[in-house]
Amino acid sequence: MAGAFQYKPKFVDIRVRPPTPGEAAQTDDVYALKPGERACDHPGCRLAGSARAPKSRDMLNEHYWFCQPHAAEYNRNWNFFAGMSEGEIKQRQAQSAQGDRPTWDFKAGRFSREAAAAAHGFGQGKGYRDPFNLFGSGNGGAARPANAPDGRKMGKLERNALADLDLDENADGPTIRARYIELVKRTHPDSNGGDRSAEHKLQRVIKAYQQLRKAKMA
Repeated sequence: MAGAFQYKPKFVDIRVRPPTPGEAAQTDDVYALKPGERACDHPGCRLAGSARAPKSRDMLNEHYWFCQPHAAEYNRNWNFFAGMSEGEIKQRQAQSAQGDRPTWDFKAGRFSREAAAAAHGFGQGKGYRDPFNLFGSGNGGAARPANAPDGRKMGKLERNALADLDLDENADGPTIRARYIELVKRTHPDSNGGDRSAEHKLQRVIKAYQQLRKAKMA
């Protein structure tokens, strides 16, 4: 074959540089720890310790660091109640059932909002509704003004109806009827020479009065 057609590699030597003696020793050690890793605390283990375990029940904030296999072995042999008597075990179990933490009274401080409400009669059922007597006040109904008629149950519709009649929440039946008659005469077209400009107000007055009659307030 002519020399012009012979294969000539572009790179004469494409081999990777062989490692130095120090690098070879480091590469051969598959158990070498990486930066930031700690060795397993199990004697003779050269793996990285990635799982922690408490040293004892009296040193729960201090830990051993084990690799995964030795951590599993340590957990299998762990006995929290080792060395304790039967009475001490029952006492510790009772403490654990309560969260093993001290408890406090569930009540508000004397400067809190709840204490201020109690000082102003909250505990006597004033100013709030307690239909199930949860606070022991005996107040099963809604709070109402002192001069409101007894037995009156007033909701949003009733309040809006009184507002349409230009009355407050303390208006009694005769007052509601008198105001209704007055407003009907004032807004009816027959009383205004056929002027229907106040007819919308008339409709609201009639509707409000019907609502109050339905609630037995008029």
